[in-house]
Amino acid sequence: MEDWRNINRGFKKLRVWQDAISLYVLTYKILKDSPFELKKTVSNAIDSCHSVSKNIAEGYCRRSIKEYLNFLNISLASCGEFHFSYYSFFKANQIPENDFEELDKIHYKVENQLIKLIESLQNKKDSGNWKDTFN
Repeated sequence: MEDWRNINRGFKKLRVWQDAISLYVLTYKILKDSPFELKKTVSNAIDSCHSVSKNIAEGYCRRSIKEYLNFLNISLASCGEFHFSYYSFFKANQIPENDFEELDKIHYKVENQLIKLIESLQNKKDSGNWKDTFN
């Protein structure tokens, strides 16, 4: 599917967005069958994980570098919130170590990609090398 040719869907080409989607899919797979008493906590964890990719996409579509950076920083904060969630599930013996390790590996990758993207865009902003138009 090559719908990224639409300029407003260009975020789909970003490796960080693709990996954030993979993290969400894995998170859902691991947490979907959690016991009823954890449903609210699990739902919050899944939401924070989903927020990572959603904010990358929304920021990209804003076109203003200031707004884009704001949404990427929100995405990074969601990464922190999600890390707390799956780490606490592991510490409370609510997910096995192999699931924790798998989540942590992808999460770490996404978090570092986000930091690098933010740094890169901050450099473009500081150098004035950013166009807010579609032309």
